[in-house]
Amino acid sequence: MNKFLLLPLVAISALILGGCGFGKGPQGDLVGAEDRPEFNPQEVPFGMVPCPGGTFHMGQTDQDISASMVNMNKQVTIAGFYMDETEITNNEYRQFMNAIRQDSIDVLGEEYVMTELYPDTTVWVRDFTYHMGDPLMEYYYTHPAFDDYPVVGVDWFAAKYFCNWRTKNKNAANEEAGLAPTPNFRLPSEAEWEYAARGGRDLATYPWGGPYLRNSKGCMLANFKPGRGDYASDGYAYTSPVGSFFPNDFGLYDMSGNVSEWCDDAYMEASVPVVWDMNPTNPDDNEPRKVVRGGSWKDIAYFLETGTRNFEYQDSSRSFIGFRTAMIQIGMGTNNSLN
Repeated sequence: MNKFLLLPLVAISALILGGCGFGKGPQGDLVGAEDRPEFNPQEVPFGMVPCPGGTFHMGQTDQDISASMVNMNKQVTIAGFYMDETEITNNEYRQFMNAIRQDSIDVLGEEYVMTELYPDTTVWVRDFTYHMGDPLMEYYYTHPAFDDYPVVGVDWFAAKYFCNWRTKNKNAANEEAGLAPTPNFRLPSEAEWEYAARGGRDLATYPWGGPYLRNSKGCMLANFKPGRGDYASDGYAYTSPVGSFFPNDFGLYDMSGNVSEWCDDAYMEASVPVVWDMNPTNPDDNEPRKVVRGGSWKDIAYFLETGTRNFEYQDSSRSFIGFRTAMIQIGMGTNNSLN
């Protein structure tokens, strides 16, 4: 065919394709699909703080006093993410429970809701032999005096269910407002948790940086057990209201002490040499042991160190284990300014 006759046909075809929605405008240029939801720069979710991505040395920062060899140092890179400023409180968890009992009780069944999702208040009696835990069993979750204390008695499965509910709850509001969906709320990976706990201080023993547990005025820097039989020197015999102590450099409270925190990862002794060095994680559904980090009100200082690893079984609830949630940052590099 004559090339001069072919040119008008090409132009006509371009107009037809453009009119059928295969291109935008009469030129048929490659401009991307139309009718995409508008997405503004990701806002910091309510109650969370940004943890800008970066590289750090993950692993022990002091002596391996148990000679466990489960947390040798390894340099890894973490992408930016958001994390709850504090541990999830009793009252925040109560919002979740109220919504479940109102909207999902018929689907899930009351037995499942009350035995699997509702905080197990008997942990205050079960966890310690010859301990007068009855008052806490009765009041810790239900009384408004404890609304701002971290929720406990919640196993790994319940914490994961809370994350799913929080995502659906937020995205339902976003859809009603015509906004793009938010990324999922989830438990932090073990690497994210340790990176966040250090707050940008590489190889820091504790979230506040130094190797000491008191500040220059002699005040305790976390809620923990300073010595045998001594639980009250930090001001609280059991848990403390969230945010009672100074935050780290990322603005995160209670990354050491108060309650230990569930992570998303399965526990594996040999995880350090096995996992990748970029956003490492160990999602093993066949491993019932899940990582807990940070130490608690009943732990000695060793368990408060940012590099100390520990675990609990996924279906076990304890009076000293709580959680906080995380969310990825999307559309941003590690060095971008944060909202």
